[in-house]
Amino acid sequence: MSDVEPSNPITNLKGVGPRVAEKLEKIGVKDVQDLLFHLPLRYQDRTRVTPIGATLHGTQVVVQGEIELSQVKFGRRRSLLCRISDGTGAITLRFFHFSGAQQKNLQKGLHIICFGEIRSGATTLEMVHPEYRVVAEGEDALQMEDALTPVYPTTEGLHQISLRKLTDQALALLNDALLEDYLVGVDRNDPNNWSLAEAILFVHRPPPDAATEQLIEGVHPAQQRLAFEELLAHQLSKQLTRKAFKLQAAPALNVAGKLREKLLSILPFEPTDAQKRVGEEILQDLVKAEPMSRLVQGDVGSGKTLVAAIAALQAIEAGYQVAIMAPTELLAEQHLETFRQWFEPLKIPIVWISGKLKVAERRAALVAIAETDQCVVIGTHALFQEQVEFKKLGLSIVDEQHRFGVHQRLALREKGQANGVTAHQLIMTATPIPRTLAMTAYADLDVSVIDELPAGRQPVTTVVLPDSRREDVINRIASACESKRQVYWVCTLIDESEVLQCQAATEAALQLQEMLSSVTVGLVHGRMKKEEKSAVMQGFSSGKIDLLVATTVIEVGVDVPNASLMIIENAERLGLAQLHQLRGRVGRGSEKSDCVLMYHPPLSKHGKARLAIMRETNDGFIISQKDLEIRGPGEFLGTRQAGEMRFRIADLMRDKRLMPGVEQAAIRIMQTNTDIIEPLIQRWINHGIDYADT
Repeated sequence: MSDVEPSNPITNLKGVGPRVAEKLEKIGVKDVQDLLFHLPLRYQDRTRVTPIGATLHGTQVVVQGEIELSQVKFGRRRSLLCRISDGTGAITLRFFHFSGAQQKNLQKGLHIICFGEIRSGATTLEMVHPEYRVVAEGEDALQMEDALTPVYPTTEGLHQISLRKLTDQALALLNDALLEDYLVGVDRNDPNNWSLAEAILFVHRPPPDAATEQLIEGVHPAQQRLAFEELLAHQLSKQLTRKAFKLQAAPALNVAGKLREKLLSILPFEPTDAQKRVGEEILQDLVKAEPMSRLVQGDVGSGKTLVAAIAALQAIEAGYQVAIMAPTELLAEQHLETFRQWFEPLKIPIVWISGKLKVAERRAALVAIAETDQCVVIGTHALFQEQVEFKKLGLSIVDEQHRFGVHQRLALREKGQANGVTAHQLIMTATPIPRTLAMTAYADLDVSVIDELPAGRQPVTTVVLPDSRREDVINRIASACESKRQVYWVCTLIDESEVLQCQAATEAALQLQEMLSSVTVGLVHGRMKKEEKSAVMQGFSSGKIDLLVATTVIEVGVDVPNASLMIIENAERLGLAQLHQLRGRVGRGSEKSDCVLMYHPPLSKHGKARLAIMRETNDGFIISQKDLEIRGPGEFLGTRQAGEMRFRIADLMRDKRLMPGVEQAAIRIMQTNTDIIEPLIQRWINHGIDYADT
């Protein structure tokens, strides 16, 4: 904890000895303030009784009734069964673990009130191991809880009842000295203007008249007060990182731009207006003596690689090295091929480094990186390994940032810190990020958007077919190949095993070759050697291969304008982002292109929704928004990136309306009230940050 706030050890609470303290520490609770900010995940509504006849499978409810039958049933597992009825219906209580005293206590004719999850049973609905109490004669059977019951995040051996008792003690200690309200006077756009203490007390122990639906949905003003502060802490953390980074010295890459002009003169196409605009935004950053930290997002095929190449030429012309890092071998290899094609006529050396290099090749690459002033170094995460030492890194480019995460991006940034100078950094993603999410996840970056596709591109027509129509799809492939067009066939598996995916692709390639004897079939997957993959991809690019069967390794980076048909097998097993990326491999030429999403019925609700969205639109921003709504921010960002943003109460989708106010508040605090920044970050993010090193 920060020294700014008084520490009140958790062992000061009654019932917390060394063993309990150890368990509490596992969930991030070391002192009383930590416990106050260990907020409920959800609530159980035990404030009302539900008639048994109105209960539904999967819901958690309170029911009450008379025990009609109580017996021990023997079978594969011995269990105590009690059937209770309230006149509207009957339900069975099932106990696998029970004592003789418990069995005796649950006798026919007694009245009982119980809480649990409703499940479908053999003859009636059931509750398995419900919480219950027998109602004594004369007692009001309908005496209920007077507030919603909080359910806390916990760990093995730490029960909800224990957490509630400990939280009761912590709430009794709640005062200004223990819990300073740093947002007094900060405009939160909240007409209720809840204080921190009021919000904490309310969220832990909602009173009887609380708006139950609001609390369960997480939109009660008390919850929103806390969500605002948590989002603000994350925003300030990012802004502090950004400010510290901008204070570092960077090479001012102010050159005439002769290399850029040469490249543009030999390209067979004209850059789009969006590429020119984003390229200019980057160049304006690069001429400054402070490090650029910019995110370029653009839809599939929008031309981010050219923008990156223009930035790279600015650094090389100024006498510096450029590093380009991609998350997969295949994407890194595609960059290698593209940059060789563009830069070799300009006499610019290109160095390749990956984890699969032979010892001699790796040694030569490391020497080249350490000794060559003006070169482009392309590779995977092998770029930030300890043995890689850049001589004069001026710009690092990270592709598909969400596959890496913040710490890996920072690790590459640190490679460029030499002689008191920090390299500029450009981050690219083909997954358009909705603005409200970008405001939080990438608040330490400037953002540019390439919102235009190259001229002549036609939208891809997408159809969704069950795999029972496989023969129709095969005929469609034959027709496309007869017309001298090329085709992708992508294999997916529900099992993420790379071995099994490769087996599936191999089998599919053999079957398709048998069915399409006049078609040349190629195969590419992640377990092939680099030389084998390159040979197949070159064969497809040159038109020698008509049909390319692949796993999802071709998701990004592959550019074959003559390919106009994409078949994705078992498309229901992929997320929207992957489907959109794969579909983006076609539609790169001037010919009309099609994508067939083949699925195996029955489709889940989410599966139907995903495939319907793909059929309806080609717009990556619309698809990203829908993807975010379906999967949530954590999955959308990828596990590594999402791991940097664990929220206790805020929800980036639910609370997106708070973000403009959070952004404005962060700017004002950074300008006028810096004393509260570190305590807020310590309170919510729960670890110190060494800003000088980030």
